[in-house]
Order: sequence, then structure tokens, then C-alpha cells
Amino acid sequence: MTPAIEQGTYSHEEYLEFETASEERHEYVDGEIRPMTGGTPDHNDIAGNLYVLLKLALKRKPYRTFYADQRLWIPDRNLYTYPDVMVIEKPVQLQTGRADVVMNPCLIAEVLSKSTQDYDHGEKFSAYRTIDRFREYLLIDQYSIRVEHYVKTAANQWLLSEYDNPNVTLTLSTLEAQIEIADLYEDVDAV
Repeated sequence: MTPAIEQGTYSHEEYLEFETASEERHEYVDGEIRPMTGGTPDHNDIAGNLYVLLKLALKRKPYRTFYADQRLWIPDRNLYTYPDVMVIEKPVQLQTGRADVVMNPCLIAEVLSKSTQDYDHGEKFSAYRTIDRFREYLLIDQYSIRVEHYVKTAANQWLLSEYDNPNVTLTLSTLEAQIEIADLYEDVDAV
């Protein structure tokens, strides 16, 4: 059983101890512990589809791919979070003293929900941009075919490409990989 969260400010150590014992996932935002919402079957399918597509595209390449339960630490924003999908160029950089917290993704993907879309576009994307190795960001709508693809082109510059056609191929320049938009939405009922 997950212990109850009491309002207040927590240290990193208190959060990590709490989170390790918890059955649910929580974000840590500047001392505050926030429960993460559960996903829909469509959300799960999209994130799972992307994970599988990336695993296959990056086979025998120097990358690790993570799905949903991998904790990410962003020290510049005092944030622990769980992106839907992450790709990290090897070697994986772990938080000092931890075997369960990564710090160096080059690609992050979030599947949007009504409750998280503003956060994923705004505060969370801003936090992700403080990660040195971070180069590509995918925001994938679960209610209609729509993918926003951000690519870092220079310091403080990001190029946005949008996809709403299932017959289009998205090119991930950092990874030298391609993904068919239709494959992202395979088995998704809402679209």
C-alpha cells in the first residue's frame, strides 16, 4: 500500500524514499510531491508503439530506449519526472548514488492528455530544454492524428514540424531513424 502524501516541502532523499516504496508514480517539483495521472488504453498504445518502433530502429546503435517507468532527474529545475518515452545515447548517465535515475536523454516523447497537454507544452518542455544532451521532443496527440516534432537547431532555437497525415514518415535527425505516423497510431481507437 502506498503511503499518503502530506502537504509540505520534501528533500530529494525524502521523495526518493517515498517513491521507491510507492505503488503509484509521483513527480517531484521543487520540493513538492505530485501524483501522476493514469493513462488511457490509447495513451498506453501510442507510447508502447513508439517504444517498440524506436527499439527496432535503434537496434545495434549506441542508444538505450526507456518507457514510462524510468525516472528522470533535471537538476536545473529541481524536477524528477517520468517521460512516456526517452532515448539516451550510451553511456547512460545516472544520478550520483542512484541506480534508478537517469539524466541524459537526447529524445523525449510525451503522449498528450487533456489534463497534461498544457504542462507538457509549457513548464515540462522548458525543464527538458535545460538538459545538455536533449535534442528532440515529440508531443503526440491521443485523440486525433497529430504529432508535434521539435528539433534543436542551435542554442535556444527549436524547429517545429507538425504531422497530421498517417501516410507521412517522421525523421528523427538525432537518431538517424524514421517512424511512420500510421505505426504510432496502430490499434488506437480514438483516431
